[in-house]
Amino acid sequence: MLRAFFLAIGISAFVLGLECLVIEKAVLNPSREGTTGALAQVAPAYREVVPAEWAPWSLLSGGAVVMLYSFTLPAKMRS
Repeated sequence: MLRAFFLAIGISAFVLGLECLVIEKAVLNPSREGTTGALAQVAPAYREVVPAEWAPWSLLSGGAVVMLYSFTLPAKMRS
């Protein structure tokens, strides 16, 4: 189970790094169905997330290292 956990974390970091490498910025548009009154007028309509220049390469390399580490773990550990 520990092996699968580390493999999932590594794949997630690797894929997130690939996504950060491809995009320039991500624009998040929150749902406003539940907001009414003054809060709906004050809250911003969207939020931009701009990944730092080091983020894609760090996530790619970190995810690859964690995936390689998960392959070296034994399939089943005895307690």
